[in-house]
Order: sequence, then C-alpha cells, then structure tokens
Amino acid sequence: MPLSVQEELRYSRHLLLDKIGKAGQLRLKQARVVIVGAGGLGCPAALYLAASGVGTLTLIDPDTIEISNLQRQILYKTNHVKRGKTEIAANQLQALNPEIKILAIGKPVEQCDFEGLLDSADMVLDCTDNASSRYFINQACQQNKIPLISGAAIRGEGQLMVFDFENNSSPCYQCVYPDLAEETLNCSNAGVLAPVLGLMGSMQALEAIKLITQGASNQTNKLLCFDAWQMSFHQFGLTADDNCRICGSKIG
Repeated sequence: MPLSVQEELRYSRHLLLDKIGKAGQLRLKQARVVIVGAGGLGCPAALYLAASGVGTLTLIDPDTIEISNLQRQILYKTNHVKRGKTEIAANQLQALNPEIKILAIGKPVEQCDFEGLLDSADMVLDCTDNASSRYFINQACQQNKIPLISGAAIRGEGQLMVFDFENNSSPCYQCVYPDLAEETLNCSNAGVLAPVLGLMGSMQALEAIKLITQGASNQTNKLLCFDAWQMSFHQFGLTADDNCRICGSKIG
C-alpha cells in the first residue's frame, strides 16, 4: 500500500533523504518491531520508531509506573503512576502517530508467546534491565534468525550491540557475556544519568531504522561503549565463541 497524502506530509523530512526516500519509508510502514522493556531505553526507542512510521510496534513489559521512573522514562507523566507501562506507552505512542499499530503486552517476556511474535517480526530491541530476560531474548532471536539490537545503561555508561543472526557466523549476547549472573548492580541501586538512557535508546531506534531501510547496519557484531562523563565512545569488534552454549559450532 503506498503512502497516503497525510503520511507523505508527516514523513516529509525522511522523504528528502537519499538513504530513505519513499522506498525506505514504505519499508518502515511495512515493518514489525518488537520492543522488550518499556523503561528508560524502551521509551525513547519506541518514541522515535513510532514517530518515524514503523508500521507495527509491539511493547512487552509487566511493570507499573513508579514515581522514581519519571526521572528517565520519558513516555510517562506524574498522573500515570501505578498504571501499567505498556498500556500508557501504547496510548502515548498512538497519540503521537495514529497511522501506526501498537500492541501492548503487560507480561514478562518469558510468559508471553514470544516465539509466536517472532514469526512476523523484522527485529527485536532488547531494552530490558536484567540478565535472565536478556539471555532468553537472545536465545529466541538467535534460534529464529531475527536481528537483535541490545542496549544497556547504568551510572554514566551505555552500551549498544547489533546482532545479525541471519549470518551464521554472527556472535550472540551469550558469546559476549557467557557467565553473567543476575546483576547485583542496576539503576535502582547504582543510579543512572537520565540522558544516557535517552541516547542509548535513540541509538537503538537509529540502528533499527537503518536495518529496515538499508538492510544493514555498520554496527553489526560490534560493541559500542559510551562514557557520559568523558563524552567518549569506544568500539570493539565481536566474534562468535565456538564454545557458546547458544550458538557455538562446537556444541553438540
């Protein structure tokens, strides 16, 4: 289905870009992206993907909004406290862009039909804040060959990784963090500088848009580290671990 006159107006600044144009905007319109986690990373990621015209966004998060979330979770307002995150996020995003479809799932990712969602998904954004969910998402995406964009932030530090599981030589999250136990440090006990989450979530959205419109990302299979206090970025190449229990060629 072509872009409507209203959509051409809404996305006119994208249409001016050689790397997007009408063809790229149509790909965004047809895209289906799953965002796991509607907190500090998921809020900016979802805002930019919704504003950019991604046709279907699925939000997964079991939590309710707390007043301490409002320092960094930019979709929510004071009057939203104690309400479900995905419900409010879906309302806010639909108000921003009524041209797209929003699916809200207020359950843990492990308890929803995640495999079923992956059947029609173009990619997944991991915006969660715990190790067990990250490993679960990683394994499901790796087994279903769905691209995974993983973001993280704590204190004044951020990380970004893009995994292209259609490439059989791609590493996975388990390769990078093979023995990561449930974290003892998180935003609740270590703190986080609010704009760091905005930056990393926005970068997740950026990489998603590049994958959808260009079919590739130059961040694939790389670890990008950000230090807010020094305003510095460092990037490292990632390689698959032959002994990884999820994707290793020597397993089994």
